[in-house]
Parts: sequence; C-alpha cells; structure tokens
Amino acid sequence: MLPDTSDALQDFEVVEQPSLTFKLNWEKNRINGMTDGLEAVKQAIYLILNIERYQYLIYNWNYGVELQDLIGKEKSYVLPELEKRITDALIQDSRITGIKNFSFETTRKSVTAFFEVETIYGNLEIEKEVRI
Repeated sequence: MLPDTSDALQDFEVVEQPSLTFKLNWEKNRINGMTDGLEAVKQAIYLILNIERYQYLIYNWNYGVELQDLIGKEKSYVLPELEKRITDALIQDSRITGIKNFSFETTRKSVTAFFEVETIYGNLEIEKEVRI
C-alpha cells in the first residue's frame, strides 16, 4: 500500500529565485560588486555568446554557442544557421522568454547579428559579431 500524497502537493509553492550575481567589470577584468535583474541577464547573454559550446569542461554542454565551425562557410548558410544557434544557446536561460527581430550586417570576413532578447525583466537589444 502506498501513502496518499495528494494533500502534500496542495501546499507546494514555487518561489522565483533572484538572479543576483557578481557584476563583471569588462574594462578592468575584475568583479565590481553585485548585479540583479535585467543587468544580470545582459551579462549572462554576453557570457553565453562568447563561450564556445563543448570547448570547456567546466561548462555544461547546454551552455555557450557553437560558432567555430561557421568559419569559411558561405554567407547563405551562415545567416540562418547563426540565427538558429544564437536562439538555441540563449533559450537555455530560464529568464529569457524569446529572441526576435534578427537582422544582419555582413563584410568580407564577418557577420554581425542584431536581435532583440525578451526576458522576464524586459527586452534587450543585442549584437554579436562572428568571424567567417
């Protein structure tokens, strides 16, 4: 006979944890206090888009973005693939609810993606340059 747990599940409450994290000072390459909310998500997006997925053992295989194998490929392949890979990488963060409005600027050796990230704290305009 199994115990009846239906009453125990009624008292269950989901509490959103703060996204409080260390604030990185990019210019001085050091920690500069703490940050939370939209600024913490912006920092997380920067880190996700600048870490190559599967390259470092310290990161989970769901963390980062795959960009290295796009080097040398045709722009007609790179543009839609870049949109897909950026979306797949960022949507892993539970604070991010959507990615939209992609546009691209291309040069001979690089592609810059401009897009909007929808988060639970508000929207962010992001850009990411990728060397091809």
